[in-house]
Amino acid sequence: METPCHLPALNTEVHLGASILVVEDETAIQELIALNLNQAGHDTLLASDAHEALERVRDFLPDLVLVDWMLPRMSGIDLVRRLRGNDRTRNIPIIMLTARADEADKLLGLESGADDYITKPFSIRELNARIKAVLRRRAPQMTEDLAQFKGITLDPGLHRVSALGTEIDLGPTEFKLLHFFMTHPERVYSRTQILDHVWGDHVFIEERTVDVHIRRLRAALEPSGTDQLLQTVRGSGYRLTALP
Repeated sequence: METPCHLPALNTEVHLGASILVVEDETAIQELIALNLNQAGHDTLLASDAHEALERVRDFLPDLVLVDWMLPRMSGIDLVRRLRGNDRTRNIPIIMLTARADEADKLLGLESGADDYITKPFSIRELNARIKAVLRRRAPQMTEDLAQFKGITLDPGLHRVSALGTEIDLGPTEFKLLHFFMTHPERVYSRTQILDHVWGDHVFIEERTVDVHIRRLRAALEPSGTDQLLQTVRGSGYRLTALP
C-alpha cells in the first residue's frame, strides 16, 4: 500500500484514445486514475493485483499498462518482468507508479523493463504527458500527432488524409492501417503482425482480411499515384516505403 497520489479533476487537451490497464490495489486511487484517464479520452481496464492483471492481458492486449510497485502477492516489478518475458506482451509500453523515490528504486524499475517511472504524489497532467511521451516512442499510431510521408499527410485528430494536396476519403479501418504504416515506415510487417497492431490480438479474423483492406487503401491512393508506396513483399507481408 502506498502514499495516495493527488489527482485533481481534469480538463485536458490530450486525447489519445488508448486502452490503458491500471494495476493498483488501492480502490480510491484506482478509481481516480480511471476517472481522469477516461475524461482524457482513454479506455481503462482495472486490476487490483498482478495476477488479475495477467488475466486481463490474456483476454485483451492493452496499448499501455500503468503498474503500481507495491502490489499484494506479486510486486509490480515482478509483473513488469513477466510481461517483458512473454513474446506476446514484451512490447507493451509500461509506466510504473510508486511512492519509492530513491534513485536505486528508479533504476531497478527501469532495468526491469518499465518505459517510465512516476513517483507519487503526481498530477494527472504529468501522468498524461508521460503517457503521451511513452506512446509517441513505443506506439506512435496511438497519438494524435500529424503524420507525413512522401506527399501523404494524415491528421488523426481531424481524421483527414491528403495525398499530394488531394483529399483522400478512407474508411475507419483503412485510416488506421495507413496511420500504422506511416508511423512505422520502411519496416515489413506480416499479416499477423498487422492484425495485432491495427485490429488488436483479441480480434479473431482471417489473415486474408488484411489483403482486402490493403487493396481498398491502394485504390483510394491510386489517383494520386501514392499507392505505389505501399508495397507487397513476397512471402513476408507489406511495407510503406520511399524506395522505388
